[in-house]
Amino acid sequence: MTVEGLVRRVVIVGGGSAGWMTAAAMARLLMPSGVEVTLVESDAIGTVGVGEATIPTIRDFNALLGIDEHQFIRETGGSFKLGIEFVDWGRVGNRYFHPFGTFGRDTRTLRFHQLWLRRRHDDGRSEQEGLEHYSMAALAASRGRFGTPSSDPNHPLSTVSYAYHFDAGRYAMLLRRWSEAKGVRRIEGRITNVRRSDRDGAVASIALENGTEIVGDLFIDCSGFASLLLGRAMAEPFEEWSHWLPCDRAIALPAARSGPVLPYTRSTAVRGGWRWRIPLQHRTGNGIVYSSAHLSDEAALKELRAGLEGEAVGEPRHLRFIAGHRRRLWSRNVVAIGLSGGFLEPLESTSIHLIQTAITRLLTLFPTAAGWQAERAEFNRQSVSEYERIRDFLILHYKASTRDDDAFWRYCGDMRVPDSLARRLDLFRAAGRIFREGDELFSESSWLAVMVGQGIMPHAHDPAADAIPALSLATQMAAMRSALARAADQLALHEDYISRCCAAASAVDASSPDVRWPAIDRSRTAAEP
Repeated sequence: MTVEGLVRRVVIVGGGSAGWMTAAAMARLLMPSGVEVTLVESDAIGTVGVGEATIPTIRDFNALLGIDEHQFIRETGGSFKLGIEFVDWGRVGNRYFHPFGTFGRDTRTLRFHQLWLRRRHDDGRSEQEGLEHYSMAALAASRGRFGTPSSDPNHPLSTVSYAYHFDAGRYAMLLRRWSEAKGVRRIEGRITNVRRSDRDGAVASIALENGTEIVGDLFIDCSGFASLLLGRAMAEPFEEWSHWLPCDRAIALPAARSGPVLPYTRSTAVRGGWRWRIPLQHRTGNGIVYSSAHLSDEAALKELRAGLEGEAVGEPRHLRFIAGHRRRLWSRNVVAIGLSGGFLEPLESTSIHLIQTAITRLLTLFPTAAGWQAERAEFNRQSVSEYERIRDFLILHYKASTRDDDAFWRYCGDMRVPDSLARRLDLFRAAGRIFREGDELFSESSWLAVMVGQGIMPHAHDPAADAIPALSLATQMAAMRSALARAADQLALHEDYISRCCAAASAVDASSPDVRWPAIDRSRTAAEP
């Protein structure tokens, strides 16, 4: 079969979240039309497995497969996520919340935050009337409460959204069972050779250690940082962004559960990087992301251990990476999904989202007998654009910090940012204007939360906001705050909600080790082919 032919045999190389999410989606949408899906993975090779926090789009993926939400939470030992609390990012002692959902209520002609800015500019009420008082998700999270969105547009809960925390290894196992039941063929084995066609350079087959040869028409590279097909076999160059995102190391160290299961992720800025805290039912996920140029592995581990709120469970796992992406994520008949195509640090929990959108993009552009050139070009254009837009949002967190307590934060504050981000910052600083481009991931509310949360305040506001009488505006804003606070107080405690509808069978069952970590080859990096 040539690279331009009709696709009937899809071979997925690698399991984990990327491989089994791809397999499940193809089983749901392609296999009924006669496409064969084979997934090859080796039990001897572990997955990275640190992606335990997500954003709301994951709910769409599970709904596509028909996975019941409560069953999903039970089987993965999961919890609900209303957003991310950022600690010490703007400056030491500063906290803010990036919520899922919207702030306040827009008018017919104005975004809510323009009204909020008008109030602030009128009488400096920002401290007493901070943005978090106008967010359903932020108010619920601060109270340790949770509730699902309302379909009534006049109810405060209509403005909230949510995602999940879960054990990524257990999620992959759930999807594996689902996929195999739908007819996906799983082959166990380690890949020892990739054979390319002499005619067009496409991958013709892969060979396993036991001598088995697997042929296919389209190969999906879900082999993680190893990038066996796109990086090694196809030698696709890597575009790195370490000058903007200098963190290149991570250490993960789960801890025993300590205290209530909170409905949000916590990110704490520290010298040389930041720590994460992700609450699950059976344990707490912890880790540190840092720049090896500014913090040694030993110092990073010490910092991580000092921040644990419970007893460490297991040994620390070290990970090396470089921020960026392969120049093309679809080359010939190889498509990279997940870490094999690129990596952006987990600051805003986008890893699984990038897997999900790559799958959706591939299915939308799935090649036909008419040829693949246009599909490949559009897939690569959209993929690179998505990476760049998420990249800018991540850079914002570092650039907007005023910390100067070590060389790492001074570097971040002084670095020149991409022109695309600089334009956004200039527009916001001038009069609080935020524009979402096309179908980019992060909403205006997300950009607002981070910019204001880290101290970027506009010099002015939209003059249309001045048309509202000051007293009338103050009354309306107070009513919004009161309605949101009352709604938050009426929600169930997050732990009670989980106990009532989706508690894991037992802590022992939920914490069984389905994920093995690979040994770190310190002579290689994620960007090397």
